Amino acid sequence: MFSRDAINKLTSDIASLLPDDIRQLQDDLESNIRALLQDSLSKMNLVTREEFDVQTEVLQRTREKLDRLEKQLDQKSRGQTR
Repeated sequence: MFSRDAINKLTSDIASLLPDDIRQLQDDLESNIRALLQDSLSKMNLVTREEFDVQTEVLQRTREKLDRLEKQLDQKSRGQTR
């Protein structure tokens, strides 16, 4: 997921784009923007790169095991039909 620092930086960057005449509301706006970002990002069901890489490795090992089992099953099946 996104780190708190990344969300805070993004919030500050967005707030800095606001016109000067509404900067007095900046703290309130930053708080609201931060809450909106956290809520939106949490609904996206995102994973970290590390979590993605781990699951990719697990899937690869599972695929290799399935391929081996399919070959064994095919060999046994051929042996029984002869």
